[in-house]
Amino acid sequence: MVLRLDVSPELLQWAVDRSRRGVEEIARAVPQFDAWMSGDGRPTVRQLEKFARATYTPVGYLLMERPPAEDLPIPDFRTVRNTAVAEPSPNLLDTIYLCEQRQEWYAGFAARHDLDPVPFVGSARPTDPPASVANTMRETLGFTYQARQQYRTWSDALRSLIDLVEDNGAMVMVSGIVGSNTHRLLDPKEFRGFTLIDDRAPLIFINGADTKAAQIFTMAHELAHVWAGRPGVDKPELGSLDEQAGTEDRRALERWCNRVAAEFLVPTELVPAELSGPTLTDDLDRLARQFKVSTLVVLRRLFDTGAFDWDDYQSAYVDELTRVLELAENNAGSGGNYHNTQPLRVSRRFATALISDTPEGQTLHRLAFQLLGVRKPATFQAFGEELGVA
Repeated sequence: MVLRLDVSPELLQWAVDRSRRGVEEIARAVPQFDAWMSGDGRPTVRQLEKFARATYTPVGYLLMERPPAEDLPIPDFRTVRNTAVAEPSPNLLDTIYLCEQRQEWYAGFAARHDLDPVPFVGSARPTDPPASVANTMRETLGFTYQARQQYRTWSDALRSLIDLVEDNGAMVMVSGIVGSNTHRLLDPKEFRGFTLIDDRAPLIFINGADTKAAQIFTMAHELAHVWAGRPGVDKPELGSLDEQAGTEDRRALERWCNRVAAEFLVPTELVPAELSGPTLTDDLDRLARQFKVSTLVVLRRLFDTGAFDWDDYQSAYVDELTRVLELAENNAGSGGNYHNTQPLRVSRRFATALISDTPEGQTLHRLAFQLLGVRKPATFQAFGEELGVA
């Protein structure tokens, strides 16, 4: 006799809505779904497991009386035009959970090997002058304006910044998918990055599905979170930098991180006093190439130094945001495979430590494979060789 389970249509619909995949797509993946919803059928254990995988839902949730409340495990600083974002997607939640597992492993590794705490974690306060903190960040990391002149592209600048951050003790993970699942794409409209804080294992995650210019600002923003020692999920909104959603404490912190990031990337003393191009777009493009940031960051810095009043800035921001989104849509899928490489997805520092630790017997291969997102020993070996780990 085949065991069939009682699952309420409410929970089934909740799982579909939570997955953000849509009823029709789920029905194609699980043909019995319509019958379950109408009450003409009940799922077997295997069928329910298949449905759970299709909706990215833990099976146990589907056996509850009512949908559970799911909260982010770290503070939420995300905004969409100054409105707090609704419930997190399973893609965001699963990405945070995976990064928390990686951080926990690395913190244990650091403790076993008596690694020193990373000195800049929590070294600043959100009441410190943003320009002073930004200058300290540049000096600590060596990411000066002069050094940036050698970078030909935004990708080069971002990769160099990541390497500098990792060389100084933090982990940086950049990915546009959940783990190694290329079918689960992360949405930059939901979040752009997050930070997990630990004295020995600070971790920054950047949404690799975003534009590279936007990723650089997110990277700088998350660095400010590390300097403040404050974790959180972010979607920096430069259009209204001083009006973030959430409690006053979170608004103040997010304003501060944005200002530190902007000053870190485009120091006030280097912002031109006058614009020289035939159009504002020409000036924005030129300065964006010069500083290796997005045109929206340049626009904000021009406003900060008095080039526009608030109304003119808001109008220019809306126009430029529209142009940037159109360019991003037209260039979707271009730019090579740099951000699709596994070492960048999992952090060079983290992967090197894990791969070197596993053959010594300190970490089980099964756990190492899970944390790295690999399945085959040959892939694990090749990964180690790519990182220079024997």
